[in-house]
This record gives sequence, C-alpha cells and structure tokens, in this order.
Amino acid sequence: MPLLITEVNVTPIKPQDGLVAFASAVLEESIYLSSIAVYTRPDGSYRLLYPTKKLGGRIVNLFHPISREASKQIEAAIFKRCEEIYEKSDQENRQLFR
Repeated sequence: MPLLITEVNVTPIKPQDGLVAFASAVLEESIYLSSIAVYTRPDGSYRLLYPTKKLGGRIVNLFHPISREASKQIEAAIFKRCEEIYEKSDQENRQLFR
C-alpha cells in the first residue's frame, strides 16, 4: 500500500565523510520524521541513515521503516528532492561563472 508522503525537506550541509544533507518528511499528513541523514555512495547514489540514540552500551533506533516498500517510497521522495536541490545549485553555479 503506497504511503502518502505530503512534504519532504532536505537541508544540504558541508560534506563530511559522505554525509551531505539532513532530511525530514511528513507521512500521511500526520507523522513527522526528522534528522534523517543523507549520505552519498562511491557510485554517486544516495543512502539514508535513520536516527539512533545511545542508551548505556546499546544503540536504539528512534524510528525506521518496517517494510521494504515503505523504505523505498521514503527513499524515492527524499532522493528526488536531493536531485532537485543539487541540480538547481549546479545551474546557479554555472550562471555565476559565465
């Protein structure tokens, strides 16, 4: 069953060890997910890392998709927004150097 992803925000950061942005998304107009790390892979594609918290000696997931389908839908929405942002940034940079 498709998720209704009503809002996606991506905030680019200065790249550090593959980390290039943080993302947030609103699901079903009722659940806000934030602090999703966006990393680049060596082949130029992206991967997501959902937030965790260290409790004692354990690392606990704060949230993450349960099904592969939900994961793919969230990834697609965030990756699409990343591409839009970086494409716009590239176009603006090209105009500056003309």
